[in-house]
Amino acid sequence: MTSRPRILYAVQTTGNGHLTRSLDIVPLLQERAHTDVLLSGPPTTMALPYEPAHRVTGMGFVFGKKGDIDFAKTLSQLHGRTFVREMRALPVQDYDLVISDFEPVSAWACRLRNRPCVALSHQDAVLNRHAPQSRKPDVPGRLVLKHFAPATAHYGFHFLRYDDCIFTPVIRQQVRALRPRNDGHYTVYLPAYATETLVATLRRLSRRIPFEVFSKHAMAPEQHGNIRVRPVSGADFLASLGASEGVLCGAGFETPAEALFLGKKLLVSPMRSQYEQRCNAAALRAMGVPVIKNLGEGALDKVRAWLLDGEVVPVDYPDETGAVLNRVLGENL
Repeated sequence: MTSRPRILYAVQTTGNGHLTRSLDIVPLLQERAHTDVLLSGPPTTMALPYEPAHRVTGMGFVFGKKGDIDFAKTLSQLHGRTFVREMRALPVQDYDLVISDFEPVSAWACRLRNRPCVALSHQDAVLNRHAPQSRKPDVPGRLVLKHFAPATAHYGFHFLRYDDCIFTPVIRQQVRALRPRNDGHYTVYLPAYATETLVATLRRLSRRIPFEVFSKHAMAPEQHGNIRVRPVSGADFLASLGASEGVLCGAGFETPAEALFLGKKLLVSPMRSQYEQRCNAAALRAMGVPVIKNLGEGALDKVRAWLLDGEVVPVDYPDETGAVLNRVLGENL
């Protein structure tokens, strides 16, 4: 194309992973094209270096407090008429290309108007037939993942390169700039558990090892013996992660990837009723990362063994985001 192309980059705000990835992707897209950003989902407290051109309600999931998704609250927040109205109003026809990081309004708007939509997300990599799958089949879960944000071209990020269209994780520049050290504490991020559940479980594991817990349910810092609880904060979490001995977290994507990149011991617990996280757990298990089903009694011995003798799983995650975007734009513009 001779003129500067117009791109719409659509990002989910449910969880922090999509937004974290956008911190690197948006500036690189802006170097290559006139780029508008669409944010979809609940309000975010993360500081963003760009102003979105579009803000929509979208669809998302609400974390529960027992290691699962709160489906009642999730369903109560889904506004079908609002979604249809936002989908019809979004001017995807004004763009040369729409790139969706698992964002449904833009994806379905493109489907409605027969416009190309490029998927560039972790979820798309999970769906790839060469990527590790959950041991327990979940046909409904896979169907939701497949049809949530439909696309005409598919690229994804995963823990390893399982296919030619799958790339290693986007490690944000703030993480790459860290000089990791080991202050002896363990960073804990399990947003689908209540704070009191995490504190009680960690106290049973050890009353000596320092734990730094980041909880979506905590309104202010708390101290419970060797356990420090803090509200979720990007800067505080990053500092804790970089100085930790190990990380106990859900089987999402960005936090485990960043922990591996920083050379930290890692143990994950996939969220119940979450097909994507079960597939992530399968991938991490194959790499040598220990996985627990939940924080129940049967898992505590495995966590204790990890605290005492867990090992770092080495990875190679080069900074190749610019090259990935060059390929995506070159193949779709």
